Order: sequence, then structure tokens, then C-alpha cells
Amino acid sequence: MIFPLEQLVRFTGNIYEITVAANRRAYQMSMVKDPLIAENHDKVVSLAARQLFTEEVTYRIAE
Repeated sequence: MIFPLEQLVRFTGNIYEITVAANRRAYQMSMVKDPLIAENHDKVVSLAARQLFTEEVTYRIAE
């Protein structure tokens, strides 16, 4: 899986927020050694971004 550029281009929200959320999600997945990482040829950031864009995983801003 490659980085979901088509979804990034169509994204209408805050790019900085989604980028930080993808980075944190990728970190979470790598720390718990999520088996999806191996299925995705070790492309953890692409996987995390895809999960956020498809709303499989959501994020919220802590205030």
C-alpha cells in the first residue's frame, strides 16, 4: 500500500492535524507490533494515514 495521496488531496480538514494524528497512530501501531504492519510491507505511516482517512480510526484534539 502506498501513501494515500488521492485522499490527502481531497481532504478538507486541517492538514497539520491529520499529519500529526497519522504520525501518532503509526507510533502506536509500531509499539504494539500490530500484525497489519507486516501485511502492509512495513509501511506503517501509510497504513495509519489510510485508517484515518477512511475513518477506521478517529482522533480528537486534547484541550
